[in-house]
Amino acid sequence: MGEFVRVEAADGVATIRLDRPKMNALNRQVQLEIAECARQVDADPDVRAVVVYGGRVFAAGADVKEMADMPYAEMAAHSEVLQDCFTAVAGIGKPVIAAVTGYALGGGCELALCADIRIAGESAKLGQPEILLGIIPGAGGTQRLPRLIGPSRAKDLIFTGRHVSADEALRIGLVDRVVPDDDVYPEALAYAARFAGGPALALRAAKKAIDHGLETDLGTGLEIERLQFAGLFATDDARAGMRAFADRSKAEFTGR
Repeated sequence: MGEFVRVEAADGVATIRLDRPKMNALNRQVQLEIAECARQVDADPDVRAVVVYGGRVFAAGADVKEMADMPYAEMAAHSEVLQDCFTAVAGIGKPVIAAVTGYALGGGCELALCADIRIAGESAKLGQPEILLGIIPGAGGTQRLPRLIGPSRAKDLIFTGRHVSADEALRIGLVDRVVPDDDVYPEALAYAARFAGGPALALRAAKKAIDHGLETDLGTGLEIERLQFAGLFATDDARAGMRAFADRSKAEFTGR
């Protein structure tokens, strides 16, 4: 349990909760705590899905005051910590839902990009404004954003640094659902709860096949899929699922 980031878990769903007043600025400590929480929920067999949530504000970005006076040598080392934090979230082998309220800017937007599904409030604002500081995104924005919304739209957001409304974010595919602000977290929890009794190994395999397949050519991606697919036939869950199908009953998955 960190000072600014904690895990709250119930009924198979864990929330990685950011709580650094006032805007959840992502300083080095917050980054390290996010990475630790991500590793914790990934390793916990009782957690089947994860919500990332920041309360009134998802995360307004990196702590600019902390970075402003960093010399090159220090930032070269710090940037590895920054990327490792987000890579830990993206690498959680379970469905991850970002519950986006208020601002998700800079590092906050990059954190949301690490989720599998993004649910945003009607008044949410997203963007990559780093260019306005004379820098570029450094925690995956130049890589995850174009993979999600396409290179032209990503360049528009990164080149201009403009903020995107929830409606525009939905239109360009940056978020997957827009709901009233007060419903964001309950909607995210409800969506995550769909996976609480699901086949954990198959969900992990599906996520790995999709994510790793996108990083390579089609032939290699198909081989990744084949290996994940075949491997699941060694699991109790696959046998339970197919047996339930044959019996026309409801499968009881154990995650084994």
